[in-house]
Amino acid sequence: MDFGLSPEQEAIIEGVAATCRRFGDDYWRDCEAEARFPREFHRAMAEGGWLGITMPPEHGGAGLGVTEAALMMHTVARHGGGMGAASALHINMFGPHPIVVHGTAEQKARWIPALVAGTDQACFGFTEPNAGLDTTSITTFAQRVPGGYRVNGRKIWTSTAQVANKIMLLTRTTRKEEAARPSQGITLFYTDLDRSRVEVQRIPKMGRAAVDSNMVFIDDLFIPEEDRIGEEGRGFSYVLDSLNPERILIGAEAVAIGRDALERASRYARERVVFGRPIGQNQAIQHPLAECWAGLESAWLMVMKAAWLYDNGRPCGAEANTAKLLGARAGYEACLRAVLTHGGMGYAKEYVVERLLREVMINRIAPVSEQMILSFIAERVLEQPKSY
Repeated sequence: MDFGLSPEQEAIIEGVAATCRRFGDDYWRDCEAEARFPREFHRAMAEGGWLGITMPPEHGGAGLGVTEAALMMHTVARHGGGMGAASALHINMFGPHPIVVHGTAEQKARWIPALVAGTDQACFGFTEPNAGLDTTSITTFAQRVPGGYRVNGRKIWTSTAQVANKIMLLTRTTRKEEAARPSQGITLFYTDLDRSRVEVQRIPKMGRAAVDSNMVFIDDLFIPEEDRIGEEGRGFSYVLDSLNPERILIGAEAVAIGRDALERASRYARERVVFGRPIGQNQAIQHPLAECWAGLESAWLMVMKAAWLYDNGRPCGAEANTAKLLGARAGYEACLRAVLTHGGMGYAKEYVVERLLREVMINRIAPVSEQMILSFIAERVLEQPKSY
């Protein structure tokens, strides 16, 4: 069993890190304070070719796997940008997967190169106010009309909709009560974000202000038939293709944020002198930091295992969900401990750890709750009866 990285994977880490080091704490502090999308960072990553790491080579991508994407996003999130940096990019890692798998040759050629180049930015309209994690209960409806569909409905927590020019939109084309099964009658589109028909309202939130989250109101939006992905009514199964990679990347990013916070806390503990000695000499400081290191390392192993399983075509649902669960918890605990290690200064924006703590919270909440993950594992691994 080899836990080492290949020279190519090491080169990915170093290349991404070199770009990330150009954007220091002050840059991310300003983006957060101004609620400003990190366009300069996004452009630099696009120019480096990193936005297409998992995209097909024939459309400008690198054609690499989820393992390489996880290494990339871990590196992105570890250099002070946290989820602000990660969320500016990671949609490109897993979001377009339904296009890659189920799109036509014409659709791939039309859409993927612009995503890889960073000239198109996409947002994802999946979640709805009255449905939440119960995706089969969405009510946004696409009515078939000559040449395409007319869409009406609402979405919530749609990230990057303030800056996006494209939207991947999940709708119903058959109402739930009329479908043979709840998962049927759902259709997926990738189309222009027509702001004359789509109103985007920013949601003020706890952290990650640099990357917007929004309420989206869709009023009689026309979508041409050529912007439908795959068959009408099968969109739910297409979305499932991207769920495991998404969970793996969220876990990788959470571990990275935790490692960043732990590194900052360890440095502070070595340098901060109270009562004539560094506070890191006290076991009350040492032991919690050491436990955070152990937790982060354990979570990272699960992230890498899940990524390896996915890239090798093996079932990985339990492992991908566990990577997200453990990564988010370990990242959160490390960030919380970093704030406590800094004491009062941990509450100050100067030392960054307060922002990392606020940002890593989202990894515990989204895109799936810890309770749903535990129910999934209980049912699929431990063979317990379905609880919901």
